Amino acid sequence: MIIRCDNCSVSLQLDESKIPNGSFTVRCPRCQNMLRASRDPKAGGSATVQQLAANKPAPATNQGAKEFAEKTSEFEINSALKSLLSALQTGKASLDADDDIDKKPRRVLLCLGEKRDAVAAMMAEAGYRVYIAETPAQANERLREGKTEIVIFSPDFAAEYGGAAILQQKANAMYSQERRRLFLVSLEDSGTTMNAHDAFLRNLNLIVNTEDLKQLPLILNRALHDFNSLYHYMNQGLGLQPL
Repeated sequence: MIIRCDNCSVSLQLDESKIPNGSFTVRCPRCQNMLRASRDPKAGGSATVQQLAANKPAPATNQGAKEFAEKTSEFEINSALKSLLSALQTGKASLDADDDIDKKPRRVLLCLGEKRDAVAAMMAEAGYRVYIAETPAQANERLREGKTEIVIFSPDFAAEYGGAAILQQKANAMYSQERRRLFLVSLEDSGTTMNAHDAFLRNLNLIVNTEDLKQLPLILNRALHDFNSLYHYMNQGLGLQPL
């Protein structure tokens, strides 16, 4: 049997004689991701096809969906009007693109354990479009879209699959230009909120202690503002939008 790792895309050849009946899990030797597969003869398609069907992108919550759509539409219209006004103006090449960046509607992927529901409700109320991953595979599929640039994870995310470690490995393996487009937040019981030095050493963008959970939207908004200010001229030179 051949199965494909949904995290690093390596193909694994499994000995048919050693595969149990029904569903089973196997660890990818390259990235240590836990893969789910099935030997059920009644299941449709090959094991690889079954696996792809099971590993769907992390679904969005229903909370705040309408408000997010309205906010996105309003932001896009305002941005278009600003661009048009900039093109019509003389003596000024462009308007300040970052004037309303803190109002930008954003998508956030939650890879959490115990705090998942509380954080999801909080972020939806703060105006974010929230996606919730149950497994590293779902998180990876959602990130493939390229629209979700903020990931909040915790050490207890999908512990049976090594979820937090998989996300950290994925971030560590990214090229620098790709890594700059992913804002990685660790929500944990230890560590100091907004400790930039510790976050840098661990290849994170932000650390938030669970004791500060109630202020998470405020903390995240401030951290994103500082991040976008840091890369303002680089994004401008590359023609990229701030996160």
